[in-house]
Amino acid sequence: MNRYVTAPARLGETRLPDGRLLGWAEWGPEDGVPVLLCPGAATSRWLGFGPDVVAARGLRLVSLDRPGLGASTPHPGRSFADFAADVRHLAALRGLGRPPVVGNSQGAPFALACAAAGAVSAVAVVSGADEVAAAVVPAADDVTVADEALVAGFAAALPPEVRELVERTATDPAAAEDFFGGFTADAMWHLVRGNSPACDLTVYQDPQFATAYRRALDEGFARGAAAGYARDTVLSMGRWPFPLGGVTVPVDLWYGEHDTSHSPDRGAFLATRIPGARRHLVPGAGGALLWTDPGPILTTLLNRAN
Repeated sequence: MNRYVTAPARLGETRLPDGRLLGWAEWGPEDGVPVLLCPGAATSRWLGFGPDVVAARGLRLVSLDRPGLGASTPHPGRSFADFAADVRHLAALRGLGRPPVVGNSQGAPFALACAAAGAVSAVAVVSGADEVAAAVVPAADDVTVADEALVAGFAAALPPEVRELVERTATDPAAAEDFFGGFTADAMWHLVRGNSPACDLTVYQDPQFATAYRRALDEGFARGAAAGYARDTVLSMGRWPFPLGGVTVPVDLWYGEHDTSHSPDRGAFLATRIPGARRHLVPGAGGALLWTDPGPILTTLLNRAN
């Protein structure tokens, strides 16, 4: 068995109450303990993680295509709240209960939106996209005095090109969505591989992983970036409209010490904004943490969900 990925055991689409389809993939036994996965940017349901851990723990890992990605019907103008509602419907229709969820990379804010809506029992944010707009377009009541040093450090660490995209999104979200709609699977493939430390390239250059990842990207962009990726990116780069301070389920934030892409301070500021959140900084790891260290992530998630 490949240590990073295997093909899904089951693929399907579930029809939601409004007629849209939500695509999903599953690994592990159908009667296993459900764990949801909100995948990273522009990747489809095809890319799972931790096959050895899933098999050993008897888990039912369920990866979802967000609207407009892969097999899921586009939903123009959708919100974080819309996605949380989709997850509620899917959980009810597929018998998942109120499952714990893993949010990887750009999937992180969608997982946290589900937590804020009470749709999941615990969250593991893994190499999560941070709310970078919190440092660029802050609201008056965002932080306390005790947080000022963290905010300043967070803002100072933002690359200029990221700050420019955040400001563009805040000023004209429709134009920003059009801009992101020009992205392609090839561009994402080269962006990820070209900006990765050596510890991540060990994963990305693994032949089986590379094949699965490229397939997930091709499926994610099959309808064009404007159908799904662009909306995801505008939502992620804008202010998150759900209250992080109102999240009541357990949340763990996982970042690799060599991750330079997902959060300016590797989740330090984000952890202070979620009550009871625990931050884990993994030595020697990078942004591919979901695939290099699935054991501790899933074990902690399951323990916290109980």
